[in-house]
Amino acid sequence: MPASQLLMRHWPLLLGLAVLAVPTLIAVATGSWTGEAGVHGPIVLATGIWLFARRWQELLSIQRPGQIGIVLAILVPSLLLYVFGRAFDFLVFQALAFLGVCIAVFYASFGAEAVRRMWFPILYLGFVVPLPLWVITTLTAPMKEYVSYMATWILSHAGYPIVREGVTIYVAQYQLLVEDACAGLNSLISLTAISLFYIYILHNASWRYALFLMLWIVPVALLANLVRVMILVLITYHFGNAAAQGFLHSTAGLVMFATALLGIFVVDGVMSPVRRMLTRTPA
Repeated sequence: MPASQLLMRHWPLLLGLAVLAVPTLIAVATGSWTGEAGVHGPIVLATGIWLFARRWQELLSIQRPGQIGIVLAILVPSLLLYVFGRAFDFLVFQALAFLGVCIAVFYASFGAEAVRRMWFPILYLGFVVPLPLWVITTLTAPMKEYVSYMATWILSHAGYPIVREGVTIYVAQYQLLVEDACAGLNSLISLTAISLFYIYILHNASWRYALFLMLWIVPVALLANLVRVMILVLITYHFGNAAAQGFLHSTAGLVMFATALLGIFVVDGVMSPVRRMLTRTPA
């Protein structure tokens, strides 16, 4: 069935989804997507929809209505959570609930086999849901300690007058606080999302190698953010605090994210022998 016919047949359902989707997307776009932690959101949303669109004919060929009991078990709690999140301005609950509504509608329309085959696009779209602040704060604590310690250790051995106290770095007369953005979590979330997309598209047939490549995401992200912090320290030392906190600070973040993503591509290329070994079919 063409997509246009399906849209015309189920327009009341699509209208209801739009009523839920529009305020959610506006809230996410004006909140999470404006910060570094949510920079991947629009990319994930667009590519996630594309993952469904590219397999549209396959989904139509296996389309079977889902069981009403399972549909209600997913839909009702999701709607209640959406109302709660919307009423009390909890964006995380609102976005997560809308994703649950979409999963319920998808299962009701296409059935369990379609959900099984599309498990990755569904999981991938979960990256659109912003993490709550307390999760970010908790997870960034050890990362900030590690990044600040390593940056201080390397630069001190390079001869720079630098010391560390917790996550605060002192270089010459300047004081720098390693914040969440510099700790690596924000770019780690974005890098994980984009890397998973890359791994799925190129290596979907080899789950062993895909899992192996995923193990490199955290080390690559932390290394890239360590370099980022060191660059900011050097900019501060040589050009002053205003330069580091201004345009160069934002540029360093973009460059380091691109570097981390490139690092995943490099690892993928270098690990070609491992890929051949893990994808080899047993005799």
